[in-house]
Amino acid sequence: MFNAMLKGFGLTFKTMFRPPVTTQYPEVKRPTQPRFHGRHVLNRHPDGLEKCVGCELCAWACPADAIFVMGADNSPDARFSPGERYGVDYQINYLRCIFCGLCIEACPTRALTMSNEYEIAGDNRDDLIFTKDQLLAPLPDGAQETPHTDAEVAARGLEYYENNFAGQQPLVSKGSAYVYDKRMTKAADGETMGAVATEPIPGTQTRPGNEDGIDDDGEVVA
Repeated sequence: MFNAMLKGFGLTFKTMFRPPVTTQYPEVKRPTQPRFHGRHVLNRHPDGLEKCVGCELCAWACPADAIFVMGADNSPDARFSPGERYGVDYQINYLRCIFCGLCIEACPTRALTMSNEYEIAGDNRDDLIFTKDQLLAPLPDGAQETPHTDAEVAARGLEYYENNFAGQQPLVSKGSAYVYDKRMTKAADGETMGAVATEPIPGTQTRPGNEDGIDDDGEVVA
């Protein structure tokens, strides 16, 4: 009985000198882990064009049916993305989203990424269905608001969108995986899929260890 009392007091005295673990949220916010899966962001190219091409692959990959995408064709006088199409309507239902990141892996142009923002609670269900305006990243410095014209895009050239993002290279298909082609050539068994940018999203943290978007085996990581 005496030994049991000593063990009990020992545990009590041991915990007395530990620092408190309670965080006074929201006055004090604990930083998230670098690879935290938070609110989604629809990224832009440095000139302001949207990376989303309205392919709907993210919606097909979502196991919770939380994403709705409606694509539309770009016109010569109103271009929202470098490709033929863009996402005219984009919604994510955070009442359904499980933050698994499968939509990020499915995106061929790296248009959709996940930030470290986690404050998306609300008292209205409708407020938790985020629209394109809420998800779209802010314009980079010096960028032009969409839409652009075909003449403006042609003046920049295809190489601008392929290889002008901090040394980032386009995605290519190699077997069942996608890797970055550092030689700017077509893969032996795949075609160039699209350009990917690595510039950080304002207000978010970068994810260390995969700054170039690939792991040690050469495969794409989200």
